[in-house]
Amino acid sequence: MLTVDIHTHIIPDNLPDLTKKFGYEGFVKLEKKNESEAEMILFNENFRTIQCNCWNPQKRISDMKKTSIDVQVISPIPIMFSYWADAKDALVQSQMINDFISEVCTKYPKKFIGLGTIPMQSIDYSLKELERCKNELNLKGIEIGSNINDQNLNEDKFHDIFEACEELSLSLFIHPWQMMGMSKMKKYWLPWLVG
Repeated sequence: MLTVDIHTHIIPDNLPDLTKKFGYEGFVKLEKKNESEAEMILFNENFRTIQCNCWNPQKRISDMKKTSIDVQVISPIPIMFSYWADAKDALVQSQMINDFISEVCTKYPKKFIGLGTIPMQSIDYSLKELERCKNELNLKGIEIGSNINDQNLNEDKFHDIFEACEELSLSLFIHPWQMMGMSKMKKYWLPWLVG
């Protein structure tokens, strides 16, 4: 029987400094401490320390063998959604992430299935990137947050995105992120458990 881990995240290790590129704060920058560890820097502080299995597919495959996982579905780390950013800038970041995920899946097609990301704050950019994810990058779906700038996913404006996913046969993985009411649910990891 094939064992598939459908919830894993990956980040490109070659991301440029998008804060410098776009001229404003809020984008994650990866600073490698050594070959096996890096810090995700946000607003000039360490948001999270990650291991090389977050960017190195060979290390992931080695870890998968140890845990009897045959295939991983890889998707962006949710902090990279950047729904707060200017839509053009978020599109550029989405494309960088999607290109990286596609490269990993192309190199190791029997080990990884890729989900991309789209700039949900722009329906037009999202629809174009969905087409690219499917037709150019051969990704199998997308990952989106559960809340887009304080808007629920049932807003009419998002229906075109969901219809496009259906037409393109792209899976849709909704990941809890920036959840409404989050400030009132900090105990017990409730934002993550409730979504």
